[in-house]
Order: sequence, then structure tokens, then C-alpha cells
Amino acid sequence: MTVGPLRFGSRALGSAAIPPTPSWTFFTNHAHVLLCLAGDPTLRIRDLATLVGITERAVQRIVRELASEGFLEVTKVGRRNHYTIHGERHLRHIVEAHATVGDLITLVRNMEPSTPAHTEDAGESASVD
Repeated sequence: MTVGPLRFGSRALGSAAIPPTPSWTFFTNHAHVLLCLAGDPTLRIRDLATLVGITERAVQRIVRELASEGFLEVTKVGRRNHYTIHGERHLRHIVEAHATVGDLITLVRNMEPSTPAHTEDAGESASVD
């Protein structure tokens, strides 16, 4: 199966670029689905499942939940779905409720991948402003 490249900043993601999923990640699968759809709003459920590393049924559930809460709109175009993200919606957890879905997408898109030198030096001295 070939998945079209998704662009996040200067980085393209495709089936060849998908590393194995670690045991935990900083973002939920809901965020992963939204970020993938922000890169390509015409992705199939099957492609989303491959990119996120979850089952097609899990992706269907996530899309249904995001749509029912107003974060995502699903429009049928022929035999395919087109997804529209409502970036003005605020994130749900109290820690990040001041930010919107659009803020999250912009943040991830604008981040450049860390070079190995940066990640090795980060260690315990890393801080967030």
C-alpha cells in the first residue's frame, strides 16, 4: 500500500518514513488523526490507521468522536470522504484549554525535526519557555 506524502514543515511522511510506534507518545491517537488529516484531508481510514499505527476500527471511532464533538466535519465526495478540521475549537484538557486545534496543528507543522546533536544535548538541562 502506498500512502501519499504528508507535509509537516519541511518533512514529508509516507509509508516508507513511518518508524515503529514506541510504547507511549506525547500526543493521543485523536491528535495523531487530526494532524494526519491536516496534512491530507482526503486520507482513507485505512491510510490513517497505517500512519497512526492503530486499527481501522479505532480510526473510525476517533473520527466519529471528533465529528460529534465539532472538531471535524466529514463530507462525502463521490466514494471518498473529505475531512474539514475546525481549527477554532479549543483543546479539551484544562492544561491546554487555552489553545486551539489550529494552534496545535500550526505548532507541529512549524517545528523542524531535531538533529541528533540537539536531542543528545537536551538531557536534564532542557527547559521550555
